Amino acid sequence: MKQPDVTAPGGTAAATAGARATGSPPDVIHDIGYRSYTGPRLGRGYARTSLFAQSLRGAYGLGRSGKSKVLPMILLGVMCLPALIMVAVAIFADRNDLPIAYTRYAVVLQAVITLFVASQAPQSVSRDLRFKTTPLYFSRPIERVDYVAAKYAALAAALFLLTAIPLLILYIGALLAKLGFAHQTAGFAKGLVSVILLSLLFAGIGLVIAAVTPRRGFGVAAVIALFVITYAAVSSVQGVAGTQEHYDVIGWIGLFSPVTLIDGFQTWFLGAHSAFPQSAGPPNAAAGVVYLLVLVGVITGTFGLLMRRYRKVGLS
Repeated sequence: MKQPDVTAPGGTAAATAGARATGSPPDVIHDIGYRSYTGPRLGRGYARTSLFAQSLRGAYGLGRSGKSKVLPMILLGVMCLPALIMVAVAIFADRNDLPIAYTRYAVVLQAVITLFVASQAPQSVSRDLRFKTTPLYFSRPIERVDYVAAKYAALAAALFLLTAIPLLILYIGALLAKLGFAHQTAGFAKGLVSVILLSLLFAGIGLVIAAVTPRRGFGVAAVIALFVITYAAVSSVQGVAGTQEHYDVIGWIGLFSPVTLIDGFQTWFLGAHSAFPQSAGPPNAAAGVVYLLVLVGVITGTFGLLMRRYRKVGLS
């Protein structure tokens, strides 16, 4: 039977003739309708924003399994419950002020914040390293700095929501209790500044630790250990210095723990009441400036360490 002369667009008569000479069927390119993408190129900004939104949702288990939502939602509830109780006390006990200052709330509930960082920082980055999915993010147009910035911003935003929502509850409750509007607004603004810096600091430290290991369990344990051990050590040394009336030493030692670093900063710059023994915050203006420089240095340094980490794992 005569072999049909079948060629596809782009084929040649010579190829068909060669196929006839060898007795094999000619090669055929089938046009099955694939077309090149002609839509808009959304670029790096869209990819970075999408990664930020996905990471922020993931920090609270949104878009994930039901059990992934349990811990972050419980921690958010634990953060808000004391604020609701304090609001009820302020309204029904006819108090002249809230039971706690806005700037003190996050310091008092630091254990809850630490658990949130320890659980969600590894969730944000460790799984990508473990399953080697990070290179997939770096197909065009996203780059290494976009990945790091999106992850950092997402965890910081998640922490800000965790710490700012209780402050908002306190503020609304204070207004309902008809406390002084100007005083409460000023206190609320100072509290927001404090938790913004706390969120950036804790997010950076948590992500650096979590990015070191692809094992989520190791990351959780390491984050908890760093926050708990440093705070316990600083508090112990401050307590000893307080008994010996070395109050200047108390203020300087606060530089060596994330929680006390925030406490010392807000004591000097925001006029907050210090949680240090004998309320001994930074002893002088020079110490206050050092607190600010160390705080900014740690935040920027953790971002730089994350950039270096992802360069080392071959992402450029």
